[in-house]
Amino acid sequence: MTAIVGDIQAKGYLDVAIDPTLDLIEEINKLKKEKNAVILAHYYQEPEIQDIADYIGDSLGLSQEAAKTDADVIVFAGVHFMAETAKILSPSKKVLLPDAHAGCSLSDSCPPHLFAKFKEQYPDHLVITYVNCTAELKALSDIVCTSSNAVEIVESLPVDQKIIFGPDRNLGAYVKKKTGRDLVLWNGACMVHEIFSQEKIQQLMHSHPTAKFIAHPECEDHILAMADYVGSTAGMLKFTQKDPSQKYIVATESGIIHQMQKASPGKQFIPAPPNNACACNDCPHMKLNTLEKLYNCLKYELPAIELDAQVIAAAQRPIERMLEISAQLGL
Repeated sequence: MTAIVGDIQAKGYLDVAIDPTLDLIEEINKLKKEKNAVILAHYYQEPEIQDIADYIGDSLGLSQEAAKTDADVIVFAGVHFMAETAKILSPSKKVLLPDAHAGCSLSDSCPPHLFAKFKEQYPDHLVITYVNCTAELKALSDIVCTSSNAVEIVESLPVDQKIIFGPDRNLGAYVKKKTGRDLVLWNGACMVHEIFSQEKIQQLMHSHPTAKFIAHPECEDHILAMADYVGSTAGMLKFTQKDPSQKYIVATESGIIHQMQKASPGKQFIPAPPNNACACNDCPHMKLNTLEKLYNCLKYELPAIELDAQVIAAAQRPIERMLEISAQLGL
């Protein structure tokens, strides 16, 4: 089981007023040096957090970085399952999460005890789980994957290998279509990637005829069918850097646009519109982290992620298998 040690909310540290005269960027950098800490941030974080991070990436890149860092403290500016993954890969290090309540709708859509029963129905199937899941779910898996390598990992297996894929049904359906493999899919999804409006995107494409539409494979199939490019967050970023187009409509969490604009300042990036006029394509969990919470997190070294040793051991194997396959394939 996962535990949050010294929940910073319960301790009240988040309620302690921070001196408004403090230069938080300067203070965070000082604390990093004092504590030999590294800040890993996902592309979906607020721009100011991305800018102070030592490494910015998607799930695959962050997993690789967490596995090789020589820091004593890892501050994971992301969501809970990401901090868990860092702890699994570096169990001797202190892993901190700026906001203990930064969860994940996709991870929540696949409770491990229900997945275990689902798995029992297919005893001859190998289990591949998307990294966006709990440590307990990873412990039930044979291989973990990310959106960057899911297709390649499935293709690396024998053609006759039976596979359960979870928890994201949309990514699973995309992998199924790309590989031609007959995957058994768990019925989970990401709230952000299921809110995009096909009609509004079509209207936007009509208004911007030179724009290319790019989408994350966690989006629904009818959205992906319209895309000029489908890829992971890192893949989308690389595509916009290399592609000659000057305008893009982007169907994923809007945080990545900060890096797209930094990498290609002369280009225009338009967030794909959601179905609901009151909604936006920001992940409410990712956006719980703030610069102030990051400062408190480093200062007090709370909240810290702790995992049961047996869960760590069981979850390490499928993650390490993913990293091995990725290294073999040069991903």
